[in-house]
Amino acid sequence: MTERKTAVVSAGSRGIGRAVVLKLAAAGMNVITCSRSQEKLDALFEEHSALPGTGSLDTIATDLSKKAGVDTFAKFVVQKGLDVDLVVNNAGGFIPGKISDEPDGALESMIELNLYSAYHLTRHLLPNMISRKQGHIINICSIASIIPYLYGGSYCIAKFALLGFSKVLREELKAHGIRVTSVLPGPALSDSWGEVDLPPERFMPVEDVAACVFDAFSLSPRTVVEEILIRPQLGDI
Repeated sequence: MTERKTAVVSAGSRGIGRAVVLKLAAAGMNVITCSRSQEKLDALFEEHSALPGTGSLDTIATDLSKKAGVDTFAKFVVQKGLDVDLVVNNAGGFIPGKISDEPDGALESMIELNLYSAYHLTRHLLPNMISRKQGHIINICSIASIIPYLYGGSYCIAKFALLGFSKVLREELKAHGIRVTSVLPGPALSDSWGEVDLPPERFMPVEDVAACVFDAFSLSPRTVVEEILIRPQLGDI
């Protein structure tokens, strides 16, 4: 029997993160994830339990907008004693506004959650991958990583930086056999768009983003998809 692979997904209780967790679990992988909400993690666990033939699901409630929260999650992962095959840096958040008038502290908040969480979690988990000369890091970036837009403010800055982080990792880890992929999705239907008065057909299903993550991971170790740019059929909103 083939040994189950292990994936670490940050912020996996809703939206794209939840879809990624369930997609990987349905493929038989062990998944370790986190969320600020224990209630949402409990709901995720129930969904996971209903899937046939899945690997294990381990969860912990912690806040990845704080370095201490990232450290807590990383320690939780390491203590499992499993070799990590895939890290999906999905944690992120959005504060609307222009640089000229967005709330004070918006940049710090966006950088901490969208960039620092990925940076610190990756640094915690890289030694295991480097020692084995294998693994895959997938960073969930955004269309906002390449195209600035009005009222995107500090969110765009943070997402541009996350794509830069991915590109640097890609160069550093080539020789170690570790793949790095940046996923740049446009608007996907999740509760973060709950107050927008648009039909569901105007958005991508989060399951499509999860499918891209899984497909990129499923390729031969000799091949890496460096960037995946996906948009709703009718374009950005």
